[in-house]
Amino acid sequence: MRDSVFHRIYDSYHQDLFQFLIYLVQNRQVAEDLTQEVYIRVLKSYDSFQGKSSEKTWLFSIAKNVAIDHFRKQAVRKKRQFDSFDWETMQLASGEMEPADITLLNDEMQLMLHHLNNCTGDQKMVIVLRYFQQLSISETADALGWTESKVKTTQHRAIHHLRQAMSSEREEEHVNDKKEVHRS
Repeated sequence: MRDSVFHRIYDSYHQDLFQFLIYLVQNRQVAEDLTQEVYIRVLKSYDSFQGKSSEKTWLFSIAKNVAIDHFRKQAVRKKRQFDSFDWETMQLASGEMEPADITLLNDEMQLMLHHLNNCTGDQKMVIVLRYFQQLSISETADALGWTESKVKTTQHRAIHHLRQAMSSEREEEHVNDKKEVHRS
């Protein structure tokens, strides 16, 4: 891989790639380490890139695999008794978002990220790719190695879960606010 190609990829996609990983792992240092691992894999495998998808979706596909590897290793370390790692039921969150990053988010975004951590790993990846990285359904399917139908279904379920969780929390806050007013 020529240096100019690597620099072009880095300049074009680094910010999106880093944001994708930080939304998944919610830890700046871990996201930086994983980003570095993605670039190592890009350097090793760029010559085999066939151009069946865009470079961006190929890069996100590598990032997804790096994140999955990270969570698998993390899960094995924490729970050696599990024989397999089920991505449908396990969470894709370390729960360790940097305080400085949290303060930059508005309340609605903080609430959504909080509830996104309760989605399945697949749901979280789809939401991050579709709404944070603004990939199309087709690009998301390519990046995840799924069909477009699976992306749409997973997205629908994630949005349903997020809406339900966020509206429940807002209702609880509203009830608590009314109680506070009556106490005053």
